[in-house]
Amino acid sequence: MPKNTPAEAKPAVANDGPEIDAGDALIDGRRRPGYQKQLPERIEQFNQGAVTAPPPEAFYEKYDGEGPVGSLSLDVAVPDRWRITSSLCPKKNPKTGQKNRAIFTLFPNLENVCHSTLDPFHHNVLKGDKPIRAKDKPGFLKGDDWFFIVNATSDTVIEPRTFPIPVSVQTTERPNSVDTFGKGQSLVLSQTFIAGVSLLKGMTAYKPPIVEYRLTLAANMSYVNVPERRVLDVRPSRETQRLDGFIGVQDAFIDYHLGRFDTSRYDFVSVRLGIQPITTDFRGFLFLDNQLGLRIFGNRDDNRWQFNLGAFWRLEKDTNSGLNNVFATPRRDWVFLANAYRQDFPFTGLTSEVSVTYNMNREKNDVEIDKNGFPVRPALIGNLRGRDYDVVYLGYGADGRIGRINVTAQVYGALGQDRDNFLTSRPAKIHALFAAAELSYDQDWMRFRLSGLYASGDSDPYDNTEGGFDAIFENPQFAGADTSYWIRQAIPFAGGGRVISVNGRNGILNSLRSSKEQGQSNFTNPGTVLVGAGGDFDLTPEVRVSTNVNHLWFDNTRVLQVLRNEGSIPRDIGWDTSVSTIWRPNASQNIVFRLSGAMLFAGSGFKDLFTQQDRKSRYYSVLANAIFSF
Repeated sequence: MPKNTPAEAKPAVANDGPEIDAGDALIDGRRRPGYQKQLPERIEQFNQGAVTAPPPEAFYEKYDGEGPVGSLSLDVAVPDRWRITSSLCPKKNPKTGQKNRAIFTLFPNLENVCHSTLDPFHHNVLKGDKPIRAKDKPGFLKGDDWFFIVNATSDTVIEPRTFPIPVSVQTTERPNSVDTFGKGQSLVLSQTFIAGVSLLKGMTAYKPPIVEYRLTLAANMSYVNVPERRVLDVRPSRETQRLDGFIGVQDAFIDYHLGRFDTSRYDFVSVRLGIQPITTDFRGFLFLDNQLGLRIFGNRDDNRWQFNLGAFWRLEKDTNSGLNNVFATPRRDWVFLANAYRQDFPFTGLTSEVSVTYNMNREKNDVEIDKNGFPVRPALIGNLRGRDYDVVYLGYGADGRIGRINVTAQVYGALGQDRDNFLTSRPAKIHALFAAAELSYDQDWMRFRLSGLYASGDSDPYDNTEGGFDAIFENPQFAGADTSYWIRQAIPFAGGGRVISVNGRNGILNSLRSSKEQGQSNFTNPGTVLVGAGGDFDLTPEVRVSTNVNHLWFDNTRVLQVLRNEGSIPRDIGWDTSVSTIWRPNASQNIVFRLSGAMLFAGSGFKDLFTQQDRKSRYYSVLANAIFSF
């Protein structure tokens, strides 16, 4: 049968009432701008005894706070819009200490907004969810958009470990022992309390605060037990255990929002002055610290561009806790940086960063003895003389994804001059290279990772070029981070200086520094090569298990051969294996328990440097960590 033509279509069923054209037709739930739908005729009810609306005279006029209160106005305390609902919450009776919960019978859902000020998971004035009440606000704070934030953290660490511990020259805990290295077992117990307050002005839903004042203090108490003397203190008479405490200032800054640079797309520019957190790349390879400085930062082009300009004056660190020591004179060590981030470049989903970082060190004439009596500047290596140096780090980094592959990459070139090479006592150029990358792939609740890192080593310690790469203050979140044995533990380099370490604690570079916290950068070092694989497995929203297997080498052992006066030292450091479990009972970062174990299977190069009578070739590190945050 042929299809009906429009002329042959069945006519529409006639409707009673006026005919409506397409322009007057409305769809339920939709409105057409500029069109006013006709209302139906008014319905009047004549129900005898029904409650009628009161006349207008029965309503009070709204008092706006200006002029005298009129005869038809009522001056009552109406809560601000932040507290309209919570103002109905019952208060504790000061005599009985109990709350009258009768209102919850009438309004059961009201109980969902009535919470203690100690509850950080719901609207809380102590977490900046509500502005400070007018009656609680000091008179010098103008405006009604001031917020107060309190942060508190407890960080507990229990860490049994083993590593090569040199035997003291003067004495030992084990008489008649002729070994160069003693027993390696040690124990670290550390408790850190962090408390911070922040006072800020401005609604921060779409833009940074107009002004922010922040102060963060950290108090650390630690206990360390080792089997050999002159490890914790330079004096051989001191015991092999130490209890120590320190309070440091980790944040103390003013942040001001320069409103003149705002755009309609919420781009901003701010300036921050004081002790503040700073990082130069995505993973903390070069400079990740809390330091005194001035920083200008912001974004542009709908947040596609972000930038930082900063100048920092490095504070001295406490020897045992690593916290900032504001009571000591700041170091003659300055860092100037500029970086820019571009989102979705060169691929959608990938953020690129270019950076220039300049480290100017003028500590040639400084003599710094750490808290335990060991010299840290100059380092006890080579000619034992202080050094001045200038080094510029040119960097490119990327973080994000390319298709299904998650990508993190960083490249640095270090260029500069060392005024006094510790082996030749002559000026030397600095030419060093660093590259690292991590690729990962997500499959449901699993993530599989491949990692690679290269830091160049110095191939000829006696020429006029230092080719070993070293950072300013590294804290790498890479290849297992602090669950990795090599990143977590500092290995003493006994033969080249009693207080020189092959690598630093919570660092991945083999830099031969006296101290990561208090020492100078050293570009005459053996370098680092790492290849690793790992995985993260989210067994539940609360439990994650991570595994890592890394193989490490020295890039070039020529420097080690000179310092040890050996003809050859293999490059192989060994295999670093680790596994960690993280449990978050509330599926948040407020309560976190972590337990990890790592083991280093020493390679031929490590064995050559740290041979012991028992031919020990395996070293372990266990980390138990509990974090409670408010």
